[in-house]
Amino acid sequence: MISFMLSVEDLADTRFAISPIYQTVLSLRVLREPGLYALHLPWRRSVLGRLDAPGADLLMSLVGPDRAVADFLTPRPTEFAETFEEELAAVRRTPPDVVRRDVLAVYVRGRLPDILQEITADDDAPVLALRDAICDHLQRYWEIAIKPTWPQMRLVLEADMTYRARQLAVGGARLLFADMHPNLRWQDGVLHIDKMIGRHHVAAAGRGLLLVPSVFSYKPAPPVSPQEPPVLAYPCRGVATLWAPTPTADTAAVTSLLGAPRARLLHLLAEPLPTVEIARRLTVTPSAVSQHLKVLHATGLITRARDGRHVLYRRSPLGDQVVGQAAEQ
Repeated sequence: MISFMLSVEDLADTRFAISPIYQTVLSLRVLREPGLYALHLPWRRSVLGRLDAPGADLLMSLVGPDRAVADFLTPRPTEFAETFEEELAAVRRTPPDVVRRDVLAVYVRGRLPDILQEITADDDAPVLALRDAICDHLQRYWEIAIKPTWPQMRLVLEADMTYRARQLAVGGARLLFADMHPNLRWQDGVLHIDKMIGRHHVAAAGRGLLLVPSVFSYKPAPPVSPQEPPVLAYPCRGVATLWAPTPTADTAAVTSLLGAPRARLLHLLAEPLPTVEIARRLTVTPSAVSQHLKVLHATGLITRARDGRHVLYRRSPLGDQVVGQAAEQ
């Protein structure tokens, strides 16, 4: 078990960050062990055929036998939303002793793969060469596997952070962590993270806690090393919708009446959704969605209600009749 001791000051400095390099690195686990990530199988199938074998082998070797990844690959974000290139530049600056420490830490209970044996060299030159090769392959992997769908992923991450921020505002730290994952437990100022390969206690000591939602996490992922400041990547909400096909209207009459964009929107709103989530699912801009929502609301086909900072839209009983469905209770 790993635990973070958080003072009142640390809780006040608890914040969120969007990290493209976290998504990139943690997605390697999906390639390595697809059985744990059924929701991402469509993504995995679309990516595998486009990867070069040597690069993929090196990157996947960075996932240890316990599915931990080397800490230096996921540097602590210094801003709310750094670019992938900014984060990768930080990885390229990692000292050789830290690279060596972090790679060996994820193989503490398994044999180091041959492709990573240079990490054990006493000379720093082979370690630096390996670090640079890893970064080069990560850059190409990002462009092939993550960058094309990064806008959709980012919207999912932002929607999760909006939900978590509301939990924190309404119920404090206890409610914030209550439904984040069963392995998390908040008690007496300490965040306990169960079922970890590490067994250490980290005092935040004024450094705060950084929360990084991830579409590729199936459980909380703190740093492996006790020397790293408190960071927690956690599974975000809404991942099940990420690879779902864009909804389409299946009734020709509705499409003829409303037009294809508004018909698709009306079919989607069987559940209450904010504008940003609607835009993500339809792969259009929020401003385009707002125009259609305004028309549908004016005709009584959808209702709206405020939930905190967001306005939620849902199909009205009249809208249910138009699409031939009974209102969901």
